[in-house]
Amino acid sequence: MIAFGPVPSRRLGRSLGINNIPPKICTYSCAYCQVGRTMQMEVMRRSHYPPEEIFDEVKAKVEKSRELGMAIDYLTFVPDGEPTLDLNLGLEIDMLRSLGIRIAVISNASLIWDEDIQKELCKADWVSLKVDAIEETTWHKINRPHRSLELKTILHAVRDFSRIYRGALVTETMLLRGINDGEHSLKLVADFLSEVKPTTAYISVPTRPPAEEWARLPSEESINQAYQIFSSRLKHVELLVGYEGDSFAPTGDAEQDLLSIMAVHPIREDAVKKFLEQAGKGWNVIQGLMDSGQVAETEYGGKKVYSRRPAVTLN
Repeated sequence: MIAFGPVPSRRLGRSLGINNIPPKICTYSCAYCQVGRTMQMEVMRRSHYPPEEIFDEVKAKVEKSRELGMAIDYLTFVPDGEPTLDLNLGLEIDMLRSLGIRIAVISNASLIWDEDIQKELCKADWVSLKVDAIEETTWHKINRPHRSLELKTILHAVRDFSRIYRGALVTETMLLRGINDGEHSLKLVADFLSEVKPTTAYISVPTRPPAEEWARLPSEESINQAYQIFSSRLKHVELLVGYEGDSFAPTGDAEQDLLSIMAVHPIREDAVKKFLEQAGKGWNVIQGLMDSGQVAETEYGGKKVYSRRPAVTLN
């Protein structure tokens, strides 16, 4: 599924997701990733889907959503891997402009040093860049980057991009207990971000099952300390520690809708039940998907969570 949703987004309102990278091709294998460990580490850009296919799928979803009276605030590139690995990203943004909806890209910033990527991201209305760590050891522990990547190069390029980008540039820092939630690490990140001057600096914590069990939620005290440190250096800081809500809605085939959403956006049990109720379907839909091995049920934070199992591909 290339287009999924619309789904509730803590930052973007109602977002129609664009999955422009197959599972799971990425430059990082983040310990906290909700999609799981990276199966294919890459840094070279290439074409994954024809731009026309991406446009047609997104357009169809937009038209269906409009028929059902569902507003879409953003078309968001938020795939199973790193969106800037898509060689056609700039072209796809140009094509999607005709739909009249703002465009967002959520990137891990690992390839931001590429001037072509900077130019393509400048076409988007809203760009999010990941900055989890400033120290090499912490970066490797959390983000587990492709061996060819250099943190200093990435950080320098994030600063450069912040000076040329005219849209809404935000940053996101994911905190993990005992890894980057200490005062020293927090001050280093906050000092760096004060040079970037993001529209908003988001502080997040794992709210869905992570790739690694040791990637745990920080304590409430650590989260509060992070907010205070960031706020002392940055104009606008927000926490992303809450649940997005239950405002998922069916757009046709309930089973396919759930599979497309769960591929990149695991859903809590209460939200799934509400979705099925709106679609006029019963729990047997989920049970069937679990029995067929397409959906996994896990528990996190005392809540059952449902996610789509990625298809394993061989190189």
